[in-house]
Amino acid sequence: MSRKHHHLKGAEVSCCVKYFLFGFNIIFWLLGAAFLGIGLWAWAEKGVLSNLSSITDLGGFDPVWLFIVVGGVMFILGFAGCIGALRENTFLLKFFSVFLGLIFFLELTTGILAFVFKDWIKDQLNFFINNNVKAYRDDIDLQNLIDFAQDYWSCCGAHGPDDWNLNMYFNCTQTNPSRERCGVPFSCCVKDPAEDVINTQCGYDVRLEGELNRQKYIYTKGCVGQFEKWLQDNLIIVAGIFVGIALLQIFGICLAQNLVSDVKAVKANW
Repeated sequence: MSRKHHHLKGAEVSCCVKYFLFGFNIIFWLLGAAFLGIGLWAWAEKGVLSNLSSITDLGGFDPVWLFIVVGGVMFILGFAGCIGALRENTFLLKFFSVFLGLIFFLELTTGILAFVFKDWIKDQLNFFINNNVKAYRDDIDLQNLIDFAQDYWSCCGAHGPDDWNLNMYFNCTQTNPSRERCGVPFSCCVKDPAEDVINTQCGYDVRLEGELNRQKYIYTKGCVGQFEKWLQDNLIIVAGIFVGIALLQIFGICLAQNLVSDVKAVKANW
């Protein structure tokens, strides 16, 4: 029997659901491919692809992992949803639903645990930042990420500027030959609106100053506290984004399950 006749005894595949799910997922598929491409290009530029063992050599967090993992998940989900909808393949549609449902469950679980174990999460964030402070000069992408965070949240280190003692280039030991000894990165510096060009040496020797004098030149608040304050100030926006993402995921699961039901109903009438 020809597949063109999708309606026997009233059963038919909804074209609206089918092509909406297809269009919805082709965007994710293309975005996932773009993210993966950016991540692989960044690794190629850093020589990681020619020496895969260097992936584990970095002491801190490599931001490229975000592009690789997020891009990979989006690419797989987009492929399954897009091809599953276009070919009316129930296996791919079920895989799409289960995978998306699993991600939703993990997000929900993470959110609940983060709320219940706030102090533990704060300690882990402190450990994460300090671990990356140590590796600040080891990776240019990590360096840019830390500089962006410190500049955006007007902070310096996890709890304060002295956290930069953890870094071999900025620590205040007498044996440190670095010109950056007892300093901080330029992203810790209080910006002068009159300066058009960023002074990358503004943090040199600044930690030799007393606590009061430091405040004139650098941010003295830690990034953990500033991030916590930012979350409290923008709680409605952050919650709205997460709710929006959750609704999109639930919507995608419902569309896929609806299409699976339609396909099964049509096949049952063949």
